Amino acid sequence: MTTETTSAPNFIRNQIREEIEAGRSQKIVTRFPPEPNGFLHIGHAKSICLNFGLAEQFGGDCHLRFDDTNPAKEEQEYIDAIKEDVHWLGFQWSGDVRHASDYFDQLYAWAQHLIREGKAYVDDLSAEEIREYRGTLTAPGKPSPYRERSVEDNLDLLERMRTGEFAEGEKVLRAKIDMSSPNINLRDPILYRIRHAQHHQTGDKWKIYPSYDFTHGQSDAIEGITHSVCTLEFEDHRPLYEWFLDNLPVPAKPRQIEFARLNLNYTLTSKRKLKMLVDNGIVDGWDDPRMPTISGLRRRGYTPGAIRKFCEMIGVTRADGGLVDIAMLTHAIRSDLEDNAPRAMCVLKPLKVVLTNVSEEHEEVYEVPGHPARDDFPVRRIPFTRELWIDQDDFMEDAPKKFFRLAPGKEVRLRNSYVIRCDDVIKNAAGEVEELRCSVDFDTLGKNPEGRKVKGVIHWVSAKHGVPMEVRLYDNLFLVEQPDKDKDADFLDHLNPESLAAVQAIGEPSLATANGEDRFQFERVGYFCADRHASRPGHLVFNRTVGLKDSWAKIQKKG
Repeated sequence: MTTETTSAPNFIRNQIREEIEAGRSQKIVTRFPPEPNGFLHIGHAKSICLNFGLAEQFGGDCHLRFDDTNPAKEEQEYIDAIKEDVHWLGFQWSGDVRHASDYFDQLYAWAQHLIREGKAYVDDLSAEEIREYRGTLTAPGKPSPYRERSVEDNLDLLERMRTGEFAEGEKVLRAKIDMSSPNINLRDPILYRIRHAQHHQTGDKWKIYPSYDFTHGQSDAIEGITHSVCTLEFEDHRPLYEWFLDNLPVPAKPRQIEFARLNLNYTLTSKRKLKMLVDNGIVDGWDDPRMPTISGLRRRGYTPGAIRKFCEMIGVTRADGGLVDIAMLTHAIRSDLEDNAPRAMCVLKPLKVVLTNVSEEHEEVYEVPGHPARDDFPVRRIPFTRELWIDQDDFMEDAPKKFFRLAPGKEVRLRNSYVIRCDDVIKNAAGEVEELRCSVDFDTLGKNPEGRKVKGVIHWVSAKHGVPMEVRLYDNLFLVEQPDKDKDADFLDHLNPESLAAVQAIGEPSLATANGEDRFQFERVGYFCADRHASRPGHLVFNRTVGLKDSWAKIQKKG
């Protein structure tokens, strides 16, 4: 039975509702502004669901805008993947895809405007000197010796920077605000850096590129964004965001609202560290099913609905709630698949069973529901033959009293079929069990005769009709809750060496035609998904999405 979890609070949604009811807001316009320097992860999914969800709920628009201000780290592959992720989650942006680079000409004109107003200057200090002059959280900064250059000199130097006359790092453009401000972000922040890099949108037109702080708010203003929603790490940047809007002739003044970012245990969401996993070959690309990327979760078998449900469950607050239990995420997908995934039998660790009182020609076919609670799923046809596969874990030679599966002299029911008894155990030269000889009680199909108590039920597959497949058993990539908690340690030391195990399994015939991203519950085992890249009819590869046990549902019931 699916455990229902009520939606958590969303303070931004509540604020916008109050604004609309009070007449302070008309049409809501939000934006999702990813940097195209990696694939999106589960933390981005929260932001996507929030920004697009607000627009959907209040009849507004949500823009997709790439913050493409650092061409050295950006790739078209990332842009394509991000667009696909947003669509896969079920959202559609308003209008065309936008880029911060679309506004480079206007941003440059506004930089010139700040210079003419005496509010920006070209600085020759090195990056190290700028850090030194900026001061600390407890000590004020000191002005650069280049801070009082003339307007004419600054305009000339900025143009020469733009055309590529100077080397990278030789000069920067800075805003002239307050070197003694208690907010270090207001101590003459950098507006432009020299970058001799080809840009994927603008080619070699620009040799300078604007900073995030100088780009973001002005891009919001150009697009008429009403609510610029971002994570709490940008809270200290809000005064700078507002300073630019107050000191430039922008067409609108968006409101920045911060919320707590998602921190999931046993998971990393630093794109830099995720890229290290990819570049070092620790995982098989950005969409490896062990990765917390949206494409990785998709490949593992997560559904858009489950991810959206999870984002709704965790809510939107300003308070840092610490680590979110990954069991909440697995609960969301398990609940989805419990209701929507067809059933099938699959033996992960095959052990042969020969039914000695069944002839070699004998064959029965059972018609079994595709889903126990739904009649809209196709009926499965399960063949029963003399030779079967069962799972090695369902047999124990020296079984304890409470082992209710197969053991010498004991009986067990085959799921949807007969009761069988283990009569003989065949071993190889190494003493390993390689075959069981069993007998069938043909009077037990679909019933349990009076006086007969058979507690165990196991899954099985016909050896003659079973479908071979590779099954990849995924687990958490890290062994500890916070892999990067210790900043002085290497997060790679916490990798789980058993995060992936591949087995050669045997599935029932209904799985033979499975296509990539088809999801199933393998009965008594867990939920699995046909790999969207590697699997195809005739060469089946399944990824374990999640097991059957739901620890979060148990926590909810106790609560």
